[in-house]
Amino acid sequence: MATSTLIQYLESATSEVSHRSEVETFLAGGAITAGDWVSLDTSQTGLDRALYVTEAAAVATVGNANVIGVALETVAAGANVRVCTAGYCASASVPAATVAGSSLVGPIGTAGQAAIEVPGTTSGKVCGVGLGTAVANFAPVLVVKTF
Repeated sequence: MATSTLIQYLESATSEVSHRSEVETFLAGGAITAGDWVSLDTSQTGLDRALYVTEAAAVATVGNANVIGVALETVAAGANVRVCTAGYCASASVPAATVAGSSLVGPIGTAGQAAIEVPGTTSGKVCGVGLGTAVANFAPVLVVKTF
């Protein structure tokens, strides 16, 4: 069963979550790496489609609209995985050109890695906003709640 935790700190933030971050626990439908953007595993049946997540697949041009958040840990298939579904995430997979203020959409070209939105070209459902400059394709982000 998926669990949900609304974290609202009234003191200094931790390195992983911050004010009003939301972290939910899912089951991994495959191997997932910390920082991957994930989506619901629609290959499952029944209620398991809302219980399992997988690394978000890359799509051709408009961004994967099924992204629900960022994995906070590396896990094997079948393991519990915590996913930041809203709020601050210290390290998410992003393109090298990401800077503070970059609008991010679901993966285009690289599975598990958000893409920078280019209005009219790669428009899609915004899943996050860059909060800093990418270092080795990871940056702090604000995850936008999409479900």
